[in-house]
Amino acid sequence: MLTITRKLEFDAGHRIPDHKSQCRNLHGHRYTLEITLTGAIITAEGNSDNGMIMDFSDVKTLAKQHLVDVWDHAFIVYEKDTAVREFLASLPDHKTVVIDRIPTVENLAHVAFGILKAAFTDRFGTGLRLHKLVLHETPNCWAEITDA
Repeated sequence: MLTITRKLEFDAGHRIPDHKSQCRNLHGHRYTLEITLTGAIITAEGNSDNGMIMDFSDVKTLAKQHLVDVWDHAFIVYEKDTAVREFLASLPDHKTVVIDRIPTVENLAHVAFGILKAAFTDRFGTGLRLHKLVLHETPNCWAEITDA
């Protein structure tokens, strides 16, 4: 299987409400996102994407449109974390992303995979699909999810 991977970065805040240690506090990370795609190589003479699974600049554009620009410099909050949601709502023009699960790196990877899977599925009739997503919360801690 041939794959391509594009790496992007974004900054976001979160908290783990029931965490036994520091992560229960409001804090942020410099996330690194690795998007791995698979599919047939495009064979269309004269096409800009000829010889590629997908142009890396197009991978970046789609990832930014559907996920990175949405989450970058946002506070990602669990929908049931009402105290924090109310606090964030009190801040004028605050960028808040509400998700249906606690924003651990595992859950964020799962949510991101669902968003990007829809964005990349078979755009060219070549079987293009999101194969794997890696989300680094720190340089030493990350979650990986693959299409099974």
